[in-house]
Amino acid sequence: MDYYEILGVDRRASADEIKRAYRKKARQLHPDANPDNPEAESQFKQAAEAYEVLSDPEKKSRFDRFGTTINGGGQSAGDPFGGGLGDLFDAFFNNGGSRGEGASRRGVDVETIATLTLEETVSGVAKEVTVRTAVPCDDCEATGATPGSDVSRCDACAGTGQVRELRQSILGQMVTTSACSRCGGEGRRVDKPCQSCSGEGRRVEDRTYTVDIPPGVTDGSTLRLTGRGAVGPRGGAHGDLYVGVRVAPHPVFTRDGDDLLATLTVAATQAALGAELTFEQIGGPVDISVSPGSQTGEQYRLRGQGVPRLRGRGRGDLILTLLVETPQDLSEEQESLLRELAELRGESVNAHEEGLFDRFKSKLR
Repeated sequence: MDYYEILGVDRRASADEIKRAYRKKARQLHPDANPDNPEAESQFKQAAEAYEVLSDPEKKSRFDRFGTTINGGGQSAGDPFGGGLGDLFDAFFNNGGSRGEGASRRGVDVETIATLTLEETVSGVAKEVTVRTAVPCDDCEATGATPGSDVSRCDACAGTGQVRELRQSILGQMVTTSACSRCGGEGRRVDKPCQSCSGEGRRVEDRTYTVDIPPGVTDGSTLRLTGRGAVGPRGGAHGDLYVGVRVAPHPVFTRDGDDLLATLTVAATQAALGAELTFEQIGGPVDISVSPGSQTGEQYRLRGQGVPRLRGRGRGDLILTLLVETPQDLSEEQESLLRELAELRGESVNAHEEGLFDRFKSKLR
């Protein structure tokens, strides 16, 4: 039986092409569309069987690898190993055989958050994080057994950690394997569990780790520390620790990619006449030359004064947006000078607004 031929597709067909072909066949051959038609029903079942195999990457790989077809007698043709295909498949796809005695499960991964300042993302930082995780039990040395007692082989799986089941399928005899329910797939049994860890070989504690965070890391990034997660039961391997990076808002700067953005506030006189200013950048002061006649909204780009590039050389830029500040709370002399300037420039301004004291002096005169 050639599943590709049943669906009418080429052996190099993609998963989407196989799915479309099956849906087309299913619509044509469905029993509801072909009542009292045994042949259509049989072909519908064959198409479903073909799709079940070809839509499953593992089953498809087996079918493609061994070129298996089922003859009319229902026996496997061309089996060079002289036995059922179940034994052959089990040898190739059973993850290299049993786990063996003493095999242990890997611990779970652990997640935590590290909150950084913007300055720390620019310079890089060694950050300590504390997580509550499973660690090896010191009392039983992670065996799960009371000190001095034995760890015996599981009788249910003979120490393999797996149980096998033989079943019939369209490809002949198939042997499936699953983890032993009695020992949890470990192949061993603890007769006298450790009192400190209840036979788990691990217990929950707080652990502090130092995370080296490189310059240029961004908010939302995740760093992986291999082998710093929870330990598996009874001597199992450690999982990994994933550290999510959060960057706290900064009162002056915002970040846009590798660029830093900030506002440069200048007095109206400085904007009009120009000025040489110093701006406190992260990492040290930088000099800014404000051109005469500068306006609010103009930008100054300082190359290489931004955030270091995480995956590359160099740094981003510092982009300063100019904000011209209008003077307030003027003294009489300052206001007089500004009115004189407005008159010289031919600019219309509001008349001087007398205060209560001014009006009192006028009446005295």
